[in-house]
Amino acid sequence: MNQRRANVFGLGLIGGSLAAALTARGWTVTGTDQDPKIEHEAMSLGLIAHMGIDHDAEITFVATPVSSVVEQVKRALASTAGLVTDVGGVKANIVGEIDDQRFVAGHPMAGSELVGLAGADESLFEGAVWVLTPSALTSDETFAKVAQIVTELGAEFVVLTAERHDQLVAIVSHLPHLTAATLMSLAGQSAEEHVAVLRLAAGGFRDMTRVASGHPGIWIDVCKENKHAIISALDGMIDGLQSMRHIISEEQSEKLFERLQAARVARANLPGRVGALLDVVEVRVPIPDRAGAAAEIFSLAAELGVNTANFEVAHSVEGDRGILVLVIDQASQDVFKGGLIARGFRPSIQRLS
Repeated sequence: MNQRRANVFGLGLIGGSLAAALTARGWTVTGTDQDPKIEHEAMSLGLIAHMGIDHDAEITFVATPVSSVVEQVKRALASTAGLVTDVGGVKANIVGEIDDQRFVAGHPMAGSELVGLAGADESLFEGAVWVLTPSALTSDETFAKVAQIVTELGAEFVVLTAERHDQLVAIVSHLPHLTAATLMSLAGQSAEEHVAVLRLAAGGFRDMTRVASGHPGIWIDVCKENKHAIISALDGMIDGLQSMRHIISEEQSEKLFERLQAARVARANLPGRVGALLDVVEVRVPIPDRAGAAAEIFSLAAELGVNTANFEVAHSVEGDRGILVLVIDQASQDVFKGGLIARGFRPSIQRLS
């Protein structure tokens, strides 16, 4: 059996962790970085087997800064014959610039306060959500293979449009980091006058500002590339704080209690990691053998909150039709079937014993 081979472009925290995770699972990994010293360090740590580019690799992961992803994806597509994906935190510009069926954009929602290869962790993606944002040109075969590799790395993949991804990460990732940085700046200013302030900063304050300890370098590109979504999120935060200011200023205790209670309930209802599904059904969906159909079905599953335990893309004997086979939570079968039918698909569902 031939050993599976992968490239990793960019050997920072995420690229190094990808190399480590793939190597730990038996892949032969070739790595490249703009800094030759980092390539040699990755070799010495056993994260990669070769330096440079493996032209026959099954897949190439582009893990360079967001501003260079488009250029590096094009380089990977031109210099390799396999699949290409990226791990950038902003997706719309990348998806808009790349028109190749071998490419599917992605973003693992994972990270660390550590920087570079010092933080490389082969288990970084286990239990993480990995967003895939295929375009209309991404082939179903490309999408299915990349999704399977993501699953092999221990992540749970979710499918979104590039625009929707950028809107959501502005709220759940970019805004919290900027908020934490602002809080630390405020506390730091106070500390100049009252040295004891930061010594009092424990518990909730430390939890809320933990993300501010991340490396600041990546945020310059992120804020530039996702400017409009981040500004919209900041506007929402500012409006919310102005509303809270008014409530407190007017001593509206009942409204304050309602606001805090609603936040408490919402926080308690945040979903945890998706565990193994016990009561499952098999959903078989005939799909046109064209780009984007499988991704549309997975995007619907994400919208409806349908947990997928397993999947495969097969081809029918007729040759011009694909069959997407998913294993999902039985409790979701009716809403998922209804959503599929509403979009013109003809699913069949069978209970798995």
